[in-house]
Amino acid sequence: MRLTSAIAGLCLLSAQPVRAQEWVEYTNRLDRFAIPAPGQPKIDQILWDSEYGGKFPGRVYTWQQGRNRYSITVVDYSDSEVIHSKLDHTVYRGGPGPGGVYWLVDIAGAVPYAATKYRQKPGVRVTYDAFHFIEFVPGLELQITNPDKTRSYVGIYLHDNRLYVLDATAPQDAAPPIIFQQSFGFLDAKGEPVRYRPFYVNQYPAPRLGK
Repeated sequence: MRLTSAIAGLCLLSAQPVRAQEWVEYTNRLDRFAIPAPGQPKIDQILWDSEYGGKFPGRVYTWQQGRNRYSITVVDYSDSEVIHSKLDHTVYRGGPGPGGVYWLVDIAGAVPYAATKYRQKPGVRVTYDAFHFIEFVPGLELQITNPDKTRSYVGIYLHDNRLYVLDATAPQDAAPPIIFQQSFGFLDAKGEPVRYRPFYVNQYPAPRLGK
């Protein structure tokens, strides 16, 4: 599912009806993704706490449709070297560059760490936890029963040093909202869909602060 995007502020968006209940094909050029969604999202700026103490800029896109809630969290790790160079922590001393190697480790471990955040939420029960991929971009898929008996269907991926966390949460008696997760797509810098064969391997940012 891919449609041409149009300019709307910093994001280039496309929103054309693709099915009943006002679902649209939502395209975001700023964070480089496309997905069927119930209308236009609410967008919040965030700082994401990484595994190794960094605070990374990101955005959370949220939709509410009836009792279902959908969200995409996008975290930009591309400035990891600079962010880690400013941290005062003993693990960074003695390594190559101002931030040691941990600015790379933080990126490499972004997907499993995001999954751990879900697994360790109080009172949750993980019912599915396995490898997954979209257009051969590897990641993880989780299905979780929450303390209030709602169910969350989660996909986590790393593409072009951006972390993507997809979350579709629905009541226990609702149909699984898996189309949100399964129909996600990545875009390149020109806003075109990307399709890899074979599996995509994330290319880390080039060092800028010395070795």
